[in-house]
Amino acid sequence: MNSKEFISSLANRTGKSNKEVSSLVSATVSAIISELAEENSVAISGFGTFEVKKKLERVLVNPITKQRMLVPPKIVVSFKPNASLKMKMNSER
Repeated sequence: MNSKEFISSLANRTGKSNKEVSSLVSATVSAIISELAEENSVAISGFGTFEVKKKLERVLVNPITKQRMLVPPKIVVSFKPNASLKMKMNSER
């Protein structure tokens, strides 16, 4: 499902126009991004938690050339689904 399909689906479920739903989705995503940029976690009940994690620098070795490379530290976003979401996903199989 892409963005347009997602917005269309929400518009059909809520009875609002695509333009209204699009602005709501955009505002929601912007709020999540700004919180994650400040390294805060974002928990959405019934869905899951977005967390910011810091990866330490590490050394990788190319198995063919045996050359060592230093990977700099970085910040990544991880998602941990809610238990009810996990159960629903596993029950549908």
